[in-house]
Amino acid sequence: MDSVRILKFLKDVAANNCKPWMDAHRDEYLACRSEFEKGIADAIAAIAQFDTSVAHLTPKDCIFRFNRDTRFSQDKAPYKRHFGAYISAHGRKGLHAGYYIHLQPDNCLLSGGAYWLPTPILTAMRNEIMGNIDEWRQVVENGKFVNYFGYVGEGEWSDDAPSARGFGIAHLKTAPKDFPRDYEFIDYLRMKDYCVWHRVPDDFFKSSQWLTAMTDIFQTAKPMMDFTNNVIDDYE
Repeated sequence: MDSVRILKFLKDVAANNCKPWMDAHRDEYLACRSEFEKGIADAIAAIAQFDTSVAHLTPKDCIFRFNRDTRFSQDKAPYKRHFGAYISAHGRKGLHAGYYIHLQPDNCLLSGGAYWLPTPILTAMRNEIMGNIDEWRQVVENGKFVNYFGYVGEGEWSDDAPSARGFGIAHLKTAPKDFPRDYEFIDYLRMKDYCVWHRVPDDFFKSSQWLTAMTDIFQTAKPMMDFTNNVIDDYE
């Protein structure tokens, strides 16, 4: 994957985010898209070595559209400023926890977990955590996990500049309905998603060892994802 070429193109898109410019640079977009597909194919193969549930996927199952949905946004720029792919058992469309790869100038990151979960699954997840709190804490409070992702609520998420690491994008301000406010580990129940992220430098994907480094990060997140997917499996 030629990440240098991809990131240069994305930087140009950010400065010229309009259809006439994109039409004039369509060939470069297609070339960069092809490079990204190569990288995601390699990532799928690497992840499948420790998570066989993704072995059947193709890059097209995982890569998100480059066009933005601007219907409900004040930002009417037609194109995203990043390339992203979500590798899970059901590709980019499933609820299952998966592995996310994000290329954006000065904002590259790797993320893992489950996002935008509906309320019934969130409730089930919270009950599962309460009923198995010792197991959950072993998964998300061990040294390697904390080194990559931090403690719950430690990081701050924004689309343009998230913190260097994080565990949980959105959180309730108080305890969720029907859960005890004085629960000792209430921060785990206040989470509205069960995901982590780790930012990487732009030259991360340039290295010949990026797949090895990616694998270590994603394998560290996998026990948390497995815990989450065991809950989600009851709903899909």
